Amino acid sequence: MAKPTTIEIKLEATDGSGHFYVARKNPRTKPEKMKVRKYNPKTRQHTEYVEKKIK
Repeated sequence: MAKPTTIEIKLEATDGSGHFYVARKNPRTKPEKMKVRKYNPKTRQHTEYVEKKIK
């Protein structure tokens, strides 16, 4: 079996609310860490999410 080309990552909110999304990314085409502005339902506003490893 071949290794999958995509990996699952955790996008964690930078505002300290503890909310996170799980996303997929291809590390061959996007080697840098992801930064995305997404909706945070705990604070009910858009915040920046950064990539963390899933433990």
